[in-house]
Amino acid sequence: MKTSFLKIFTVVALIAFTGCKDKAKEAETTSTEEAAIAEATAIAYAVNSDQSMIEWKGFKPTGSHNGTISIKEGKLELNDGAIESGNFTIDMNSIVVADIPVEDEGNAKLTGHLKNADFFNVEAFPTASFEVTGIATADGKTMLSGNLTIKEKTNNISFPVTTEVNDNVVTLKSETFSIDRSKWNVEYGSKSFFDNLGDKFINDDMEMKVTVTAEKI
Repeated sequence: MKTSFLKIFTVVALIAFTGCKDKAKEAETTSTEEAAIAEATAIAYAVNSDQSMIEWKGFKPTGSHNGTISIKEGKLELNDGAIESGNFTIDMNSIVVADIPVEDEGNAKLTGHLKNADFFNVEAFPTASFEVTGIATADGKTMLSGNLTIKEKTNNISFPVTTEVNDNVVTLKSETFSIDRSKWNVEYGSKSFFDNLGDKFINDDMEMKVTVTAEKI
């Protein structure tokens, strides 16, 4: 009996360890900072909304859901191929659920729930925003920092990115990272706000991957 128990414990521990290892690293989150200001010599690029988006993934005990959110407008300013300043607006009405077929009733149900007042409250807060505050190198990676505002709550986050300039187009791509949604007062199903949820909770950590394509103005 003891041997069987140890085997079961080892399997459970291995599964838990593997699940944790697969989760994206949380972006460093701090208080709001001053927006970065580009030099006069910087080149400005306007965000192409058709080619810019945020991929998201949320987790719960029984699985996960994923999808996209559109970036509707914005600007990046670069000097010698490096980002000096920038900002973009996120269209919260554009939330798409990708892992449930569109024709499935569950797709509309989840999309509506994410837009409801108990989650992102899109009617009251139709946009979110990101404003560049700085860029630095850490552990061989380029780290982009900026003020992320959701539901009028702002925190500064830092996450790894790559930037590619090709002719008159600049493409910024982040690695997959996570944010703690409770820090932006997204409360639904969060253990940070509610007790006695049992296995009905939704994880606070939400994965994101940002792609911004912008064209020279």
